[in-house]
Amino acid sequence: MKKSIFLLFAFAAIQLSCSRPSESQSEAIESTSETTETSPALPTGDNSQTSLDWAGTYFNVLPCASCEGIETWVTLNQDGTFQLKTNYLGLNDAREEIFTGTFKWDDTGSMVQLEGLIGDAPGKYKVGENQIWHLDRDGNRIEGNLADRYILKKQ
Repeated sequence: MKKSIFLLFAFAAIQLSCSRPSESQSEAIESTSETTETSPALPTGDNSQTSLDWAGTYFNVLPCASCEGIETWVTLNQDGTFQLKTNYLGLNDAREEIFTGTFKWDDTGSMVQLEGLIGDAPGKYKVGENQIWHLDRDGNRIEGNLADRYILKKQ
C-alpha cells in the first residue's frame, strides 16, 4: 500500500511539473506576449510592394501639350529613394531635368508617391509587374486614346 501511495504521489508530481510552466518558462511566455502586443503590424497579403520585383528603372515618352513628348525615366530603389529624369523633346533636347528624393508607398502597397517634386508633377505611380502607370493628381489612371503612353516599362 505504501508503494501505491508513493507511486500516486510521484505520478501527480510528474503531471504537475509537465503541465505547469516553470518560472523561467512563465517569464519567457510573458515577454513574448508583451513583444507581440507592442510590435508594429507588418503588411499582410499580396500587393505590389511585397510581391513584385519592383526596384529598377522604368521608361516611356509621356504625352506633352507643348512639345513632341517627355522622355521620362523613373528609378525606384529598394532603399526608398528615387531618381526622376525628364527630357522635353523638341524644346531643348540637350536639357535633362533630374530630380532625386524618397518615395512612400500608399496604405494598400500598390502605389508610390515621389516626395519633394517641384512644379505641377503629381509624382504618383501605380506599380505593376515590370511596369508603372503615371497617375493623375488624384491617384487615378489616365484614360482615353493616349492611356498606354502613360505606362512606363521596366528597362
